[in-house]
Amino acid sequence: MGSAREVAAALTARQSFLLTSHARPDGDAVGSPVALALALEALGKSVRILSRDPAPAPYRSFPSVDRIEITSQIDGADTADAVVLLECSELSRPEIAGLDRFDVINIDHHLGNRMYGAINWFDPGAAACGEMVADLIDALGVAWTREIASHLYLAIATDTGGFRHGPITPKTFEICRRIADTGVEPAALARQIFDSFSIGRVKLMGAMLSAMELHAANQIAVLYYDDDLLNACGAAVDDTEGLVNLPLGAVDVKAVVLFKRQSTGVYRASFRSKGAVDVRAIATKREGGGHTNAAGCTLKGEYETLKKEVLGELQKALR
Repeated sequence: MGSAREVAAALTARQSFLLTSHARPDGDAVGSPVALALALEALGKSVRILSRDPAPAPYRSFPSVDRIEITSQIDGADTADAVVLLECSELSRPEIAGLDRFDVINIDHHLGNRMYGAINWFDPGAAACGEMVADLIDALGVAWTREIASHLYLAIATDTGGFRHGPITPKTFEICRRIADTGVEPAALARQIFDSFSIGRVKLMGAMLSAMELHAANQIAVLYYDDDLLNACGAAVDDTEGLVNLPLGAVDVKAVVLFKRQSTGVYRASFRSKGAVDVRAIATKREGGGHTNAAGCTLKGEYETLKKEVLGELQKALR
C-alpha cells in the first residue's frame, strides 16, 4: 500500500521535515530516520530528527546520531512542511506530543498499521523499515554514501536479529551488497552493533540467565529484570538491548518473554520466537505489536498473574 515513488514525490515537493520513530528506539528506529535525513539534506532539504529516548549506547558512535534531539513534545513555535514517522504502527508510538499538528507521512512495515498519515506507505514484506528507506533514497535519486549505508545496515542487521528472523528475502541481501559497495566494513559494523556493550551488560546477562525460568518442556523461557538488578550489575537500560534473544540459542527453546518492570504494576513484555510461533498475536491483544517472531507490549497488573496469562498464551502459540 503506497510506494517509494509516491513518498519521494511528497518529500520532493516539500522543504522542511521532522523525522522520528518509536519511543525506546532500537537499531531500525535509529538507522532509518538518520539515513533518510542524510539523503534529504543531500537534496538541500531542512531536517530535524526527534526521539523520545536516546539511542542505545552502541549506536551513538554512528554518523549523525549525536544530532538526534531528545524531546517529549513539539514546541508551539516549531515549523515543518511534514512529519515523517518511520516504523510506527500508530501516531502515538513516538510518545511525542504535537505531531498531529503537521502533515504526517507514515512509513512502516509492521502488521496492524493504522494508516494514520496523510500519506501512507506500508510494506509488511520488508525485513526492516531501513529496507524501505533504501528504496526511498533510490526514488529520491540520492547516491548512497558510506554514512547512509552504515545506517541502512544498522537498521536491517538489528531488526532481523542478525539475519535470524523476519521476512528476509533476496532483496535484503542485495541491499547489503550495495552497502558493502560503498566501502563500509560489515564485520566492523556488526562488532559495533552487537559487541560494544559494557561489563555491566555481561554481568546482567549472567544474572538474568541464572534466574531464567523454563516451561513447557523447555520450549518457553521467561526472563526478568528491574532497576534493582540493573544497579546490582552496574548496568544501564542501554545494556538490555537484545537480551531477550539469548535463550533462543538453545535448540529446545521456541519462544521467550522478557518482563521489564517499569513501575509498580507496569511491565514491558518483549517476545521472541522461532519459526511459525506467532508472538505478535499475543502482543496485539494487549495493544502492542511487532512481527511474527519479535513483538512487544505493555502489561498492567500483578507480575505472577501476568506471567501466568502470558505463559498460557505462549503454550497455545506453540501448538
